Amino acid sequence: MAGDPVELEPDEYWGVAVPCDLELLLVLVRQGWVGLALPSPEVIRGWQERFLGVWERAIDGLEPDPAYKDERRVVLNETFERLAEASVGSVGSVGSVANGVTSL
Repeated sequence: MAGDPVELEPDEYWGVAVPCDLELLLVLVRQGWVGLALPSPEVIRGWQERFLGVWERAIDGLEPDPAYKDERRVVLNETFERLAEASVGSVGSVGSVANGVTSL
């Protein structure tokens, strides 16, 4: 999640792609791919804090419906939390996918 926070805003590419990437990682982990390891839950929760901080600062500028904003916030939080929970069992030898994730 390093880099310019503007890239994580909800109307930017990474603002849309990051949650999708997290879901894909979760699918791979659940399938038991050999060599795949996630970072620690603390690292993932750090991503969550950064991503949602940017999202919260930028979302109102897009004038979303309040119900959409509330629902989307829940979905984003749940996405990060599911990945953090999955990482508890996968932390260990760090594979190439985990290395790529840390640069999100």
